[in-house]
Amino acid sequence: MVTLTIDGRTVTVPEGTTILEAAQTLRITIPTLCYLKDINEIAACRICMVEVEGYARLVPSCDSAVAEGMVVYTSSPRVREARRVNLRLLLSQHETKCTKCTRSGNCKLQQLTNDYNLLGDHYIDDLKNIPTDYSNPVVRIENRCVKCMRCIQICDKVQTMGIWDLMGTGTHTTVGVARTRTLGESGCTFCGQCITHCPVGGLQEHDDTGKVFDALADTERITVVQMAPAVRSAWAEYYHLDPKFATAERMVTALKTMGFDYVFDTDFAADLTIMEEGSEFIDRFTHRNKHRWPMFTSCCPGWVRFLKGQFPSYTENLSTAKSPQQMFGAVAKSYFAQKLGVDPHKIFVVSIMPCTAKKAECALPTMRDACGDPDVDVVLTTREIVRMFRGEQINPAVLDETPFDSPLGSGTGAAVIFGATGGVMDAALRSAYYLVTGQNPDPDAFRDVRGMDGWKEAKFDIPGAGPVSVAVASGLLNTRKLMTALERGEVRYDFVEIMACPGGCAGGGGQPIHDGVELAEKRGSVLWNIDKAAPSRFSHENPEVHELYREFMKKPLSDVSHHLLHTDHQAWKMPGQK
Repeated sequence: MVTLTIDGRTVTVPEGTTILEAAQTLRITIPTLCYLKDINEIAACRICMVEVEGYARLVPSCDSAVAEGMVVYTSSPRVREARRVNLRLLLSQHETKCTKCTRSGNCKLQQLTNDYNLLGDHYIDDLKNIPTDYSNPVVRIENRCVKCMRCIQICDKVQTMGIWDLMGTGTHTTVGVARTRTLGESGCTFCGQCITHCPVGGLQEHDDTGKVFDALADTERITVVQMAPAVRSAWAEYYHLDPKFATAERMVTALKTMGFDYVFDTDFAADLTIMEEGSEFIDRFTHRNKHRWPMFTSCCPGWVRFLKGQFPSYTENLSTAKSPQQMFGAVAKSYFAQKLGVDPHKIFVVSIMPCTAKKAECALPTMRDACGDPDVDVVLTTREIVRMFRGEQINPAVLDETPFDSPLGSGTGAAVIFGATGGVMDAALRSAYYLVTGQNPDPDAFRDVRGMDGWKEAKFDIPGAGPVSVAVASGLLNTRKLMTALERGEVRYDFVEIMACPGGCAGGGGQPIHDGVELAEKRGSVLWNIDKAAPSRFSHENPEVHELYREFMKKPLSDVSHHLLHTDHQAWKMPGQK
C-alpha cells in the first residue's frame, strides 16, 4: 500500500494506483477529456495535469502512478493556468460553432471551457479545410475532433476493427480511416461505439430527422413508425425521468403528438422473428446433415457486416430471417397496406432504433421486397428522436399513456428482451421448446444465457429434440474470440446469438450518450423486468402474430414468409469483397 497527500488530505491506496484514481477515492475531481478507464489512459489531452512537490514539471494524473509520501495539488494556480492554456490550444483547432453541433449541452470540451471561464478570444484559429463525408451512417467532422484517440482505442480494444488511426505528424496530426481509405470503403460495421465514446461532436450519426419532418408534413403520405425494444429503456434519459414512468406508451403519445399516423411496436416484429427463426432452427436441427453449424442469429446488422467482412466463409450459417426492423417494414408495406386498402408506395415507414448500423441495413438492395421501395424508409436513432421531441417542445413528463396501434402493435415479454444481450436466444429457446413439445417451458428456464458476460455458453435439453448447445456474445472483441475458437475447432455449438455492441442493443451506438458511463446493464435490466411482469412471455402466444399468419402468411416458412421475411445474405457485398 502507498500513502500520499492530495490537496492536504491523506489517502492510502494500492501500489500502481494512478493519481487520478487516488483522488477519486477522496471524491476529489480532476478534470479529464481523453481518459476512459482501462481503454484510453494515455494523457493525450493534458487536461488532467497536477502539481507534485519535488517535480519540476506538472504530471498527467491519469497515467502517473502514486508514490510513497507524494504530495499532490490538483488545483493550484500553476495547474489551473496550465489547463486553461491546454484548453485554448484545443479550441484553436476546434470549430466552436456549438449551436450547430448535436453534442451542444452534452460536450466535455464545452463544459470544461465554461468551467475554466474561457469566455473571450483564444489563440488564432487553425482549422483544416477538409469536407465532411455524409455518405455513411457514421459521420466524422474533422474540425470538431480533439485528437483524444478514444475512437481509435474503442475500435481497437473493444471492437477489434481497427477502422480509425492517427494520420500525419506534428501539427498535421489527425484521426482518419486506417490505410487511407474512406469510411465507406472500409470494413466498418457502423456499430457506432466510436460515436458514443467521443467526448465532443467529432463523430455523430447521419442525421435523418429532416426526411421525417418532410414526410410528416406531406399530406399524401401515411406515416408509420416502429419503436425498438431497447429504445424504451433509454429514450427519456435526457429528461431525467425514471424508466418506470417513461413507458413505451408515453412515447407513443409523444409520437402521435408529432403527427405520426400509426405508431407500432417492433416487439410485434420481434415475436414474428422468433416464429420464423425458431422454426428455421428446428428445421435445420432436425436435418442436421443438410446444413453447416452453428446457426447464427441475424437481427444485428453490425454483426452481419462483421461476419461478412471478417469471417465470410460463415455467411451461410446466418439465419435467413430478416431482423425485426426489416420484417416490420415488409409487413407494413404488404399486409398492413392491404388491410388499409391503400397503395403501399404511399406508406412511409420510420424506425426508431438504438443502433446506427440499422441505417445501413435499411439501405441494402435486398431490403425492398414488399413493393419495390425500401421496406423501411428512414431509421432514426434514439438520440435523433429525442432531438425531434425537443424541437417540437414535447415534454414527456406531462404526457399521458396511449396504447400502440393495431394490428402491428402488440408484443410479448419475449420480444422486449431482444434489446438485452442473451434476450434473442432466451426468447428463441422458449418458443423452440414449445414448437417441439407443444408445451411451454418455464419462461426462466434459460436464464444461463442472460447477464453481462461477454461470451456465455449453455446447454439445454429439449424433449424430443435432444441437447442443444448454445452461445451468446456481445461486443466484437468477444465475437472475434468466439469465431476464432469456432474456426480452430475448439468449440462446437448449435445456435449462437451475437450482438455487435457490448451489452446488446441497450448499449447500442444510437443510444443517449453519458460520457464515461456505460449503461447497457442498467438499461437491459429494465427490459428483463418488463419481461418478468408481462402477461405473456412467449412469442408464439402473440395474438396479432397469429392473426397475421391466419390472414396473410399462412404459416412460418411459407412461400409468402420466405419472400417477405427472409433474405439472402450472399446477395450483397462488403467493400472489397469479390
